[in-house]
Amino acid sequence: MEQSRQFFRTPPEHGRVRKTGFVEVRSFWNIYRSFDRLWVMLVLYLQAAAIVAWDGETWPWQNLRGNQHREAQVRVLTVFITWAALRFLQSLLDIGTQLRRAFRDGRMLAVRMVLKAIVAAAWVVAFAVLYKGIWSQRDSDRGWSRGTDSRIMKFLYAAAAFLIPEVLATVLFIIPWVRNALEKTNWKICYALTWWFQSRSFVGRGLREGTFDNVKYSIFWVLLLAVKFAFSYFLQIRPLVKPTKEIYRLSKVTYAWHEFFGQSNRFAVFILWLPVVLIYLMDIQIWYAIFSSMAGAFVGLFAHLGEIRDMKQLRLRFQFFASAMSFNIMPEEQHVNERTFLPNRLRNFWQRLQLRYGFSRSFRKIESNQVEARRFALIWNEIITKFREEDIVSDLEVELLELPPELWNVRVIRWPCFLLCNELSLALGQAKEVQGPDRRLWTKICKNDYRRCAVIEVYDSTKYMLLEIIKERTEEHGIVTQLFREFDESMNLDKFTVEYKMSVLQNVHAKLVALLSLLLKPNKDITKIVNALQTLYDVVIRDFQAEKRSMEQLRNEGLAQSRPTSLLFVDTVVLPDEENATFYKQVRRMHTILTSRDSMVNVPKNLEARRRIAFFSNSLFMNIPRATQVEKMMAFSVLTPYYNEEVLYNKDQLYKGNEDGISILYYLKQIYPDEWEFFVERMKREGMSDMKELYSEKQRLRDLRHWVSYRGQTLSRTVRGMMYYYDALKMLTFLDSASEHDLRTGSRELATMGSSRFGSSRREGSAGGSGYYSRASSSHTLSRATSGVSSLFKGSEYGTVLMKYTYVVACQIYGQQKAKNDPHAYEILELMKNYEALRVAYVDEKHSAGAEPEYFSVLVKYDQQLQKEVEIYRVKLPGPLKLGEGKPENQNHALIFTRGDAVQTIDMNQDNYFEEALKMRNLLEEFNRHYGIRKPKILGVREHVFTGSVSSLAWFMSAQETSFVTLGQRVLANPLKVRMHYGHPDVFDRLWFLGRGGISKASRVINISEDIFAGFNCTLRGGNVTHHEYIQVGKGRDVGLNQVSMFEAKVASGNGEQTLSRDVYRLGHRLDFFRMLSFFYTTIGFYFNTMMVVLTVYAFVWGRFYLALSGLEEYITKNTSTTNNAALGAVLNQQFVIQLGLFTALPMIIENSLEHGFLNAVWDFLKMQLQFASVFYTFSMGTKTHYYGRTILHGGAKYRATGRGFVVEHKKFAENYRLYARSHFLKAIELGVILVLYASYSSSAGNTFVYILLTLSSWFLVSSWILAPFIFNPSGLDWLKNFNDFEDFLSWIWFQGGISVKSDQSWEKWWEEETDHLRTSGLWGSILEIIIDLRYFFFQYAIVYRLHIANGSRSILVYLLSWTCILLAFVALVAVAYFRDRYAAKKHIRYRLVQAIIVGATVTGIVLLIEFTNFKFIDAFTSLLAFLPTGWGIISIALVFKPYLRRKCKQGSYSMKPSAEDFIFLKCLLAKKDMEFKLNPFSFLKVICFIILEGAVLLSDIRYVDGTWSSTVV
Repeated sequence: MEQSRQFFRTPPEHGRVRKTGFVEVRSFWNIYRSFDRLWVMLVLYLQAAAIVAWDGETWPWQNLRGNQHREAQVRVLTVFITWAALRFLQSLLDIGTQLRRAFRDGRMLAVRMVLKAIVAAAWVVAFAVLYKGIWSQRDSDRGWSRGTDSRIMKFLYAAAAFLIPEVLATVLFIIPWVRNALEKTNWKICYALTWWFQSRSFVGRGLREGTFDNVKYSIFWVLLLAVKFAFSYFLQIRPLVKPTKEIYRLSKVTYAWHEFFGQSNRFAVFILWLPVVLIYLMDIQIWYAIFSSMAGAFVGLFAHLGEIRDMKQLRLRFQFFASAMSFNIMPEEQHVNERTFLPNRLRNFWQRLQLRYGFSRSFRKIESNQVEARRFALIWNEIITKFREEDIVSDLEVELLELPPELWNVRVIRWPCFLLCNELSLALGQAKEVQGPDRRLWTKICKNDYRRCAVIEVYDSTKYMLLEIIKERTEEHGIVTQLFREFDESMNLDKFTVEYKMSVLQNVHAKLVALLSLLLKPNKDITKIVNALQTLYDVVIRDFQAEKRSMEQLRNEGLAQSRPTSLLFVDTVVLPDEENATFYKQVRRMHTILTSRDSMVNVPKNLEARRRIAFFSNSLFMNIPRATQVEKMMAFSVLTPYYNEEVLYNKDQLYKGNEDGISILYYLKQIYPDEWEFFVERMKREGMSDMKELYSEKQRLRDLRHWVSYRGQTLSRTVRGMMYYYDALKMLTFLDSASEHDLRTGSRELATMGSSRFGSSRREGSAGGSGYYSRASSSHTLSRATSGVSSLFKGSEYGTVLMKYTYVVACQIYGQQKAKNDPHAYEILELMKNYEALRVAYVDEKHSAGAEPEYFSVLVKYDQQLQKEVEIYRVKLPGPLKLGEGKPENQNHALIFTRGDAVQTIDMNQDNYFEEALKMRNLLEEFNRHYGIRKPKILGVREHVFTGSVSSLAWFMSAQETSFVTLGQRVLANPLKVRMHYGHPDVFDRLWFLGRGGISKASRVINISEDIFAGFNCTLRGGNVTHHEYIQVGKGRDVGLNQVSMFEAKVASGNGEQTLSRDVYRLGHRLDFFRMLSFFYTTIGFYFNTMMVVLTVYAFVWGRFYLALSGLEEYITKNTSTTNNAALGAVLNQQFVIQLGLFTALPMIIENSLEHGFLNAVWDFLKMQLQFASVFYTFSMGTKTHYYGRTILHGGAKYRATGRGFVVEHKKFAENYRLYARSHFLKAIELGVILVLYASYSSSAGNTFVYILLTLSSWFLVSSWILAPFIFNPSGLDWLKNFNDFEDFLSWIWFQGGISVKSDQSWEKWWEEETDHLRTSGLWGSILEIIIDLRYFFFQYAIVYRLHIANGSRSILVYLLSWTCILLAFVALVAVAYFRDRYAAKKHIRYRLVQAIIVGATVTGIVLLIEFTNFKFIDAFTSLLAFLPTGWGIISIALVFKPYLRRKCKQGSYSMKPSAEDFIFLKCLLAKKDMEFKLNPFSFLKVICFIILEGAVLLSDIRYVDGTWSSTVV
């Protein structure tokens, strides 16, 4: 390192720029400081409720009514003292955390802070003096007199003055536009008036919503708080009053140990109230989950979510589907100004009602000659084609789902086959049963439009087909023509049922089906076809006609041969060639309509295809903005940050198996069996003759790699999905300008092309079980590049769409990958080749001799004409890119390369769907709408988590995430108005954000959750964030427990950092009270309250442990009525509800009920419980608690790469231990030991039922935290694997650390990394950590008095003498270590002798204790439960001191650092050598204190090597 580079020079204090506007301080007090209004409300209500409930009346107003309760009335006034004290606390916190700002922001800030503290303190003193005066007057008057009433009135006058700011805030809340105007104005008088309350800041001004929105979220929170406070009073606070009084009145309490504070029982009261108070402080989160679920369901119902849930409901609404698509997807220029004129709005509203409920006939039916129907057919068929390209439908299902073009002179709309299934059979049944004229039968058939269309289509198709296969200008052709002419005349005259026998229709149907079956056979036998035609003719002529006619009459009428020289139809049947795929496709369609007997509700059989069709169809009946033409729509871009994730899986990754031989390809075949079947079918249609070609032939192998990659979380999947925008816009551009002629000819051309594409690889049997399909030649295929609507384009569509859409992938290290010939770079280049609108942005680093490296942001594309990658832009950067967090920095540098008015941020694990891309221009119109008093600046988009089918754990995560991104976001946007930016599908107003700091904050650590800060920034700067559920984007989630845990650790740590941020502080103070509540309980409050649940478990378990081992529990039980009251039961129930996941399950059940039906939702929930979902949610709760609490206390938040891969391998126990030891295992062991001790010493444990009720939830938490890594680990309960894991774990434990050793190789290195957060912890964090760790010493203090050797003594000497055991064990450990290092290698006998002496001394000591004291052998095992926690406590405290000791050593400070002479003294003492040395007690003390503080971790730093002591620390 060059010495001239002053990298580590301390900057001068003078002129140094410090933090401005806000100073982040790591402390739990930030939660109170940012949301002080919430905590003031909770504390004041708790105090008032406890005072009111103390008198014991049933209803609270009974305790405040009349003069007999005057004492309670006066005591309630103490809430003002508390309120003033809380204000004083807030002012002190401001001074303690923000005083440093005064040096930068001006002295007036310091003046304001000090003045606010003085005023708050004055209010505390004033209220206290006035309150004291009331009681003094009452005592002097010996009762409540006019004098005391006068004192009370003085107090109330002071309280009224105290409340003036709150009253003013309430008035401004009721008329929000006044407050917005005052905050936005630049008048100096307004600054002067608001100087006392807030700093002069340009963010967070004018955040109040409109009156209507105010009313909505106010009603929500008023109802919620009313229910919460009523529940808290009657089921939490009031039931505790009686046991509190009984315990408090107890005297002469007998403790089982030495009590330092006399015979007081106040601590028992504290223990009784503590878990109740903790639950009281957090249970608004539970009530929020309940109320938000109900509100979300209510809003979703009005938004028409879930009206079409499956294919059966789609079948009922498909008649309106075309009109819905035309109304919403296709533009109408006369509606451009619909936002301006009320009549247009009313007309639009009426049209939506007609569309949704079929009020008008024009919306119920579409006819085949309408432009609307042709557009619908093109769009619908293109969607089905995309489904086939994605392998989620088969070739057969394509024919069943697609909408056929106008062929064969069919007079009606030709609905997809899956809609017409079984309709012809039902029509035949009606024809046989209904007696009467034609009109009656036809009216009954026409009641079902599908049935009417099926009958007419089969009739017209049969007529066309027969005339097509019979030679023209032959007598047979004339006979068939005349026969159908008679049919037509009979139907026109309403005499068909009279002239023909309806009962014979079944026979005609059977003969026609037989004919079609022969036509569809691969090897067509003309003789059999002729025989089938003759049979059909005979049935129609001889049996079907009601009036028998002679052969002469038939000849005269042209229905028989004039000269029967040969058999009928012989030599006159000419079948179309196999090349005529359109003909046979229509024959297959006829056969399907004629033979289907079931409802085809399982078409398509793939669940994903069904879900997408149902959602798309349902979304078209929701309230969607009208679309404009593509040429007039907003231009937009999509931005995806990418680092080094998988682009496309390679061959080795596909086939490489784990230790059980399971590969990714095999895994996906089992998860997606139908999609694999469809993929193989597609490959065979495209020319594959043998399955081996998939693994050997280059193009087939690449197709296989794509198939696998499109089912993972890869960049290729994301790019394919986002480029659907490009395809959809091209199609919409064509449809915008296409004429009726273009649509008619285009639909027929596509029908021919589609027949060629899907004319091969047919199977016998349809989805309904009655179709028959021929296997055509595999040579009849069509190139993928020319298939679809793109073949109809005129050429101008490409340029139009490129002006409206750009996709930028920010591949940060693409330049380095190209330089290294990384396969990822090649695959990214292939993506640019295949997708014209794709652009890649990366950071290029240029090195020149003797100069600083230069950095550039570069944008490249692939030029199709030059056939190479070309550079578009190159922007020089001032320095290295990664100064902050990597992902937001990656987004920020590439944002300049996006174009248009909007930008959609898409993560690398997302997907998109073609049918959803069609609605993008509708979504962009939302920017022009007002939501409340503001237009939106961020459009929230619904997500679908596509990884739910991978595993049970992925299902749990998917269900939880789905409810969050649907119902949760819906409620946040409306009615609560606090939705932020939670995910990457959101669409930003690009131009608005470019001038307001961009879409990502990238400061290191504090902005680790960069997504949500965009929402914070938007809200603080007056923007509006909405949520829209008529469009969805795919989203992948982590699928393994370790992946999920790392993701939740990152999010929890990110929320911990958010708690410290200025954004959260400003929102907590600038939002009105109810929006502040919504904001808190949906962001950091969720994690804080999750931590509170775990703290409640700790408070309950430790409290019970204290009561049991102190003897208080037994004494209280004998001398009071009960302590296990309703309040404790309510606490345990609420805690258990949260642990089981019901806390998060309720929104899931409600949302599933809304979109999939109540029974399906309940059944899914039950299946999840059977698959241990509650274990997972309880385990997840521990992850959130640990990382959120640790981040606020010590910091250490960091980005954790989860990999996003498939979990097909068993995770070793050592890996799970490294991940969960501190967060779950140690805490679970601690709670488990306490529960065991409580069961051993508690008087309540004698009653098994009572013990189970008290500890069930705690035991469930303990077992979940320990067993979840085994349950959710592949082969986690396999005995052989666990045995191998144990050996691997021991190897990892005993492996010595080193310089280049990683944490997964050595326990020592892992331990250093795991405790690294203590190195950066602040003073108060270290003090709090020490205070928390002191709880471990309580085990020893509580247990030693219960040992038999104590003989019931309560003397403090019992506890002090117990420490001799720890010192003896420590001396024995050091002695063994010393003699092992000195004699184990060369003088092994001496080492064994020392071991024998130590063991013998230990055994002798135990024997002597048994003989001469009350010591029993069981005491030895009980002592372990006392001394092991003490040892862990010493280690935990030593870890806190470790950074301080090392810093002191580096600085050369003496203090307690042992010198070399001190170690020589210890060495001589241990070696017992006959050498002279001066006995120095202080040296001995320093060495012992040093070793104890360093503990087991630092013990390895002091080693005896080659006869001398050495220390890496010293």
